[in-house]
Amino acid sequence: MTTNSLPVRTEPPVRTLVEKPAGRGRRLLRQGAGRQHHAGPLAYVLLVVMAVLSIFPLYWTMVAASTDNTRVSQTPPPFLPGPNLFSNLARAWDEAAMGKAMINSLIVAGVISLSTVMFATLAGFAFAKLRFKGRNVLLMLVIGTMMVPPQLGVVPLFMMMSELGWSQQLPAVIFPTLVSAVGVFFMRQYLSEALPDELVEAGRVDGAHSLRIFWSIVLPVARPAMAVLFMITFVHAWNDFFWPFVVLDMTNPTVPVALTQLSAGYVRDQSLIMAGALLGTLPLLAMFVVFGRQIVSGIMAGAVKG
Repeated sequence: MTTNSLPVRTEPPVRTLVEKPAGRGRRLLRQGAGRQHHAGPLAYVLLVVMAVLSIFPLYWTMVAASTDNTRVSQTPPPFLPGPNLFSNLARAWDEAAMGKAMINSLIVAGVISLSTVMFATLAGFAFAKLRFKGRNVLLMLVIGTMMVPPQLGVVPLFMMMSELGWSQQLPAVIFPTLVSAVGVFFMRQYLSEALPDELVEAGRVDGAHSLRIFWSIVLPVARPAMAVLFMITFVHAWNDFFWPFVVLDMTNPTVPVALTQLSAGYVRDQSLIMAGALLGTLPLLAMFVVFGRQIVSGIMAGAVKG
């Protein structure tokens, strides 16, 4: 008994979504692999313009600091450095007590930056990866403090510092700013994306507690963001004027507070003020020159790989 078999319909092979380029396409890919792409002339022109606009304020500060007050006030103003730079720097150093002011600013900015980075990373890890009651409410409260103007808390904060006996002392500047809501939110957003949940769960499986996970897993992952946060916090703390001006005096100033001494009197010596501003800017420039490459390389090392 024979049966007629039905004809079998053959389907064409399914084509992959990504096919290997053939012929001339493969040759073009091989030629383009490893080739360095250069920007066009317009990109270089824009980069040069932006670099000039960014450097010009610093250059003008140096020009104004190297002349006398009469020359700075002339129209048109000078655009080339004068011969009085080092003498004006020496005068500003002596009249504003810049040596003590720089030491105070270095202590204040260093302690505030280190504490902000550590506390913000701890809080950011807790808000990003730990599960506990009231987490979202606490996060909203932290973000809500960013909406409150800091000037509203000056009077009660000054009264608190006076009760603690810290008036006219550096702890009065340091302790109110040991951590910032911006830093907590910044680290929380970074760790939410950069730290996989699987790494935290693997640490739990191995028996590590939260602090051990933070030290061994979170810190290496968060290092690029911590470097950026440290730089931003250090610059902000170094340039902060309002609260140090309220709680400190001229006998124990930071750099911005000491610079106000140069503008005292009926006639302001603009060249002397610019010399003091240049002295206060040099440590920030030196820090960026020394640590800028490490910060940029840390950011690149923390980039997401495809």
